[in-house]
Amino acid sequence: MELKIKRWAVQVETVAADPGEGGEDLRKVAVVAVIDNPFGPGYVADLGPGIEASAQLGMAMARKLGEYMDPARVQSYGKAGLAGMAGEQEHANALLTTTFATPLRQAIGGAKAWIPSVTKIGAPGASIDVPLAHKDALYVRSHYDAMTVTLADAPRPREIALIFAVANRGRILARVGGLQAAEVKGQDGLT
Repeated sequence: MELKIKRWAVQVETVAADPGEGGEDLRKVAVVAVIDNPFGPGYVADLGPGIEASAQLGMAMARKLGEYMDPARVQSYGKAGLAGMAGEQEHANALLTTTFATPLRQAIGGAKAWIPSVTKIGAPGASIDVPLAHKDALYVRSHYDAMTVTLADAPRPREIALIFAVANRGRILARVGGLQAAEVKGQDGLT
């Protein structure tokens, strides 16, 4: 199975660091690939061919991400999928498995933590909140965040919008305690 990318979208947000915090600005980047739904419309029992094909899509998204964010600076990540109204939520889930995510992890220099994700059915103009978490240690609370992505013209009924979002740091003025990002290195194989 080949996944046909119909169009790309990239959303970039920059939030100024608080002067008293002394950190760098928070930069979030979401790369979106809008594809024809290879499964729909309707129920398909075997989603395996799409899962296998998603590796190529992950590689393409990793290359696109590199155009907008220095991969070495990525500290947190997340993924999401919006299936058009003629598809199923499971169609988006099938394309966001580890097979899809492995090339993206490799592009950012490896990552140890699972990638938080969310999927839903949506019409053009639907918004989705892509969850973000630290790439190497899920329990780094400062990196619990989200990026809202809205596409004015996608997904159309027979499309799926697949999203990979990253950030270069945790939330501005994060202060809820717990494991700190600076403590991740050297922690029982977390790096």
